[in-house]
Amino acid sequence: MSFQAYLNNIEAKTGKTPADFKVLAEEKGLLVNGQIPETVKATQITNWLKEEFDLGHGHAMAIYASFKGKTE
Repeated sequence: MSFQAYLNNIEAKTGKTPADFKVLAEEKGLLVNGQIPETVKATQITNWLKEEFDLGHGHAMAIYASFKGKTE
């Protein structure tokens, strides 16, 4: 499955785009000015996505990757 297919599936499931998740992550303090602080670990982000949005690990990692700047 391509990276874009992961993002498309996430949006279909949650109604949220990577940009929407960035806003929510900023509100939770998982991102600051669009960047992941050194004190925030990948597992904190993926666990949040799994718990609040019922995403699987691969889909949560795709959102994490989008936070890191991966677009393809």
